[in-house]
Parts: sequence; C-alpha cells; structure tokens
Amino acid sequence: MENLSQQKRILLATVLSILFFVAYDYFFIPKVPPQDLNQSSVQTQTQNIQTNSQNQAPQDKQNPVAPITTNKSEELVKIKAKNFEASIDIYGRISEFYLNEEKFRLENGERTQLAGASPLALELRFSDQNVNNEAFNTSYTADKNSIELTNEAQSITLTQKLKDLSINKKITFYPNGRYEVVVSTSKNIDYFITPGFRPNVIVDGYTVHGALLQHADEKLEILEDDDINGNEIFDDINIAAASDRYYTTLLYNFDTKFNVYMNTDAQKNSLVFIKANGEFKAGGYIGPKDHKLLTSIDARLGDVVEYGWFTFIAKPMFKFLDFLNSHIGNWGWAIVIFTLIIRIILFPLTYKGMLSMNKMKELAPKMKELQAKYKGDPQKLNASVMELYRKNGANPMGGCLPILLQIPIFFAIYRVLLNAIELKGAEWILWINDLSLKDPYFVLPILMAVTMFLQQKITPTNFTDPMQEKIMKFLPLIFLVFFVTFPAGLTLYWFVNNVCSVIQQIFVNKLFEKHKEVKA
Repeated sequence: MENLSQQKRILLATVLSILFFVAYDYFFIPKVPPQDLNQSSVQTQTQNIQTNSQNQAPQDKQNPVAPITTNKSEELVKIKAKNFEASIDIYGRISEFYLNEEKFRLENGERTQLAGASPLALELRFSDQNVNNEAFNTSYTADKNSIELTNEAQSITLTQKLKDLSINKKITFYPNGRYEVVVSTSKNIDYFITPGFRPNVIVDGYTVHGALLQHADEKLEILEDDDINGNEIFDDINIAAASDRYYTTLLYNFDTKFNVYMNTDAQKNSLVFIKANGEFKAGGYIGPKDHKLLTSIDARLGDVVEYGWFTFIAKPMFKFLDFLNSHIGNWGWAIVIFTLIIRIILFPLTYKGMLSMNKMKELAPKMKELQAKYKGDPQKLNASVMELYRKNGANPMGGCLPILLQIPIFFAIYRVLLNAIELKGAEWILWINDLSLKDPYFVLPILMAVTMFLQQKITPTNFTDPMQEKIMKFLPLIFLVFFVTFPAGLTLYWFVNNVCSVIQQIFVNKLFEKHKEVKA
C-alpha cells in the first residue's frame, strides 16, 4: 500500500466501492422470477399451495417432512384487528394475512398480503405419508367462525379428527399481530409445524431472503435461499423465522428449544419446519420487521432485524437514528442530522487524510525527479522517497487509512437505510413521500452526482495515467446510474455526505494555502 501513489489509492478505494455495489446486486438478485402474492386471488393462492407442495424435497431418513397434496382451501375463521386482517383455512393454517396500515399499501392501492404461498403458517405435516394425506383431506372445525380484536387478545380452538388421531390447536391472537399457539394430539406422534413461507412481498437485490435461526446461546444462523440442500437440522433453536427485506413470519419459544428441519421447494427456496411430538407451545408473529414492535413482544426478537456482516455497527446506528427521529419527528431530517454527526465524529480522520493528500500533491514534482534519478535502482528510490516523506512530514498512508476505516461504517449505514421498514411511507420534504423508494424525479441522485463531481474538482490529485484520470471523471456518472434506483433515504445520506466532503475539502485547501504562504 505504501508504494501506491495517492491517486492510485483513491482509485482503489473507489473501485472497491463500485465492486461492492455490483457484487451486492449480483449475488442477491433472485434467480427465479418472484411470485406476486399481493395480486393473487384465492384460486391463485390454492394453485401456489398445490404446486409448491407437490414439489417438496422427497421424504428421507435425514429430513422426514412429507410432501402434501391438498384439495381447494376454504376459509374457516376470519380475524380482524385495527392493523391487520387474517384468515384461517379448513386445514388449520393462516392462509391470509393483510396489513391494513396505509404506509404498507402497494402502488395500486391494494393491501400488502403476507401469506399465500406454501407452506402456510401453522401448517402441520407428518412423517407418515398416509396420515399426511388424510390430514390434508380432512377439514378442521372451529369453536367460532370470526373474532374481532380491539384491546384484548382472543382465542380460537381448532379441532381435526382423523381415523386414529385427533389434533387440537388453540390459537390466541393479539392486536399487534403476534399470536400464541398450543398444539396437542390424542396420541404421541411425530409431526412438523412451520412458521410459513417467507412473506415474499418484494423480492429484490437489496437483502437476504431466506431463514433466520437464533440458537439458545443467541448466535444467529442465516440461511439464504439457494444455499440449502434440504438436509440441515438444528436442535437448539429459540427463534425460527422466514424473512425477506421488510417482513417476517416466525415462531419462538425461549423456554423450550426447537428442533428445526430445513427443507426446500422446487425453486430452492428455504422452508422452515419444527419437529414436535405430543404438545407443542410457541409464540408467533407475522408482520413487518419493525424494531420497536418486535422488541415490545420480547427484546430477543430484535435479532430478527439483521444487517449482515456489520450488524454490530449497524444496530447501534439504527438505534441512534431512531432516537433522532423520535425527537425530530421526520426520518429525512433525522438522516441529515445523523450524517452531520457522523462527519463531525470522523472529522479528525478525514482532516488528516485531506492534509496528507495536499502534501502528497505538493511533493509530486520531487517524486518525479527521484523516479527519473533512480530509474534503474528501486532500492535507492524507495529509500529516497521515504526520506522525502520524513523530512516533509508526509504520510503515504494518511489519505488511505481514513477511507479504509470508513468502509465498515458506510456498509453499516447502507444496510440500515436499505432494511429499515421504518422508512416505508416516511416523508421528507416536497417530492420525497417515501424514503424507502427511489426519488421519483431523480433529484437526489443528480445532486449526489453533481457534488461528487465538485469534490473531484477540488480534491488534490496528480494523475500520470490518462486512463485513471478518465475513469475518475466518469465515476459521478457511474454512481448516478447506481443511485437512480436506490431508496431515497440512502441517496439522501450519500448526498449530504458529499456536501460535507466538499465543504471540508474547501476548508483544508484554504488552510493548506495559508500554511504554504507562512512557510514561504
């Protein structure tokens, strides 16, 4: 790194950033066209259930979850609450789950649907294929056909009577979207219960789609779609969740460990099953990955909101951003203030880096003289260059180190602003009505590119390679293309960050010029 020129280090850091965006989009874009569950009718949902179910991984000794075939699903119980509306079908499963809040509505005005693809939440399967077939051709009965939740929880009891087996499900629903389930059978028999297929509302290239398991020691296991062979078994799980970018469906129990069997469908999507025998108790939740809501149920459920490699940095960042929003009352301005605070904290590092870049530019002519003088003697060249740095107080790593230290911070902020469902439906000013969506008029991406261009113009560089110079000139345009589709919240952060960089660079340039005048 020490032998790299300043412009090469800048180019390297920039290229690494671009490669990050390219790799992130490539590896997370789904290989199979997504199902649009929100547009599906009851008939389409039934077709999804039958198609996915019949193509499950085959029954085997390692993963004994049997595939199913069903008749048409029909509604058995309707559940209504202020923020959601759900249905339980004749097979005892949560077959529909609609979010009522306005901010979760789709562009066409329809409500977001978090259920519909197989397996459905609270679906039971058996290792014995004969019992399985009978169970999915025998309807449950319910002690009531509808419940309406206001301030208190309400319970329903479902009963299914098979030839040699009776199944009882007691489900208690709460107004905030969580529920509790107790399953009992008339005799001891192995069965499998699932939190359901991941909501699959928006399949995008921004985040992990698959399963999240929390071990008893609170270690997290992230199982992405396409990475599961159908034979994974975990025996010390407290939380079993199927998640996408914004939503999750999960089962949890912090008193008793789950035995989780991972399966896949025909498209290699991850399916979560929990093995039980006799009585099974668990808490459950279907809904947005809202940090406050999840932690209000149980603080440990906050782990379901996961930010990848830099979670240890991202979580405190989100909490601070949430703290700012609670006092400011606007997520957009909270992002602006948050960015300014981060820049103030990092100012000593960026200040030193900028000074180092100015010093390196000042020494560039002397560097060329040394390169010409010791062209055939790299050892003397290196020794002379290091002596030149020492005499002038220049640090070749000074401009690179601050960039390297800021990379994990940037990645953490990137994940926070991409994954925070709290930004969904959050307004900023004028034309920005939803910080989780792209800028509809591309104003922020254009301003971001303009400020990046200005930063280039005033940043000291001394290119010797014309190709490097051309690449650098095109970087604002390249970043503009990337950020056109990024959420407005993330673009806002990058734009404000660029403005801060421009102001700091102008300040450092003037300070350096004054220092040169005094020295002269």
